Amino acid sequence: MSAASLPQAPEDVDGRDKPDHDGQGVNSRTARAYTLTIWGIALGILIQAVATVAWALAIGNAQLFKDGVDWVYDVALYGIAAIVFGRDARIERLAAVAIGAVMAVAGLHTLYDLWDKVVRPRPIEVWTLGFAAASAIVIAFLVVGALWRFRREENPVIKATWLSSRNDTISTTGFALVGLAARVAPVRWPEYLFDLVVAGICFQATWAIWRSLRRSVDSEASQTGLRNKAQTDATGGL
Repeated sequence: MSAASLPQAPEDVDGRDKPDHDGQGVNSRTARAYTLTIWGIALGILIQAVATVAWALAIGNAQLFKDGVDWVYDVALYGIAAIVFGRDARIERLAAVAIGAVMAVAGLHTLYDLWDKVVRPRPIEVWTLGFAAASAIVIAFLVVGALWRFRREENPVIKATWLSSRNDTISTTGFALVGLAARVAPVRWPEYLFDLVVAGICFQATWAIWRSLRRSVDSEASQTGLRNKAQTDATGGL
């Protein structure tokens, strides 16, 4: 888009420029910066995913391959956040459905990987598994660093991604270390139990999103019914 086609900045009644906004209470400059940051995060994680999957295929490591594919879910979630930002409530609900679907697929993928591990036990490779854990921790800190400048914004999408990334710097670190310990344990049951917990978390998130959407739809339907009844009663009383 050329500069000539951009809308002119609105003016206040006293002739001074008034900042325009994109989204809920976010000025256009911050909105553009946030959108670029989110897309940058999604692209960066996608590059990490492709590199990890390529390495896994090159060395024939199924566990590393699964770790690489897992990054795709993060790419999808940050991509959805970038698409939804600044949109209306209908788009936000569709995005919530998409996020729930992504989490459900992640849970099914984890269960499939668990089944594959039981059928075809995998050798323990500390270096590659350690790389997967270390890369998860590093990326979590890079993401929170990229979103640091937006930590005081009140827009719900921005706040959600910031709080999520902030919490991930703690939870991902612990999760990655616990997962690494389970995978390199001398017995296999801690790793299998860990996979079941991961799948359960994914399905719980899907269920929570679905329930939230149902409550939102039911609430809107109830409010619409009350408004229609009030209008009918008012008309009948004329």
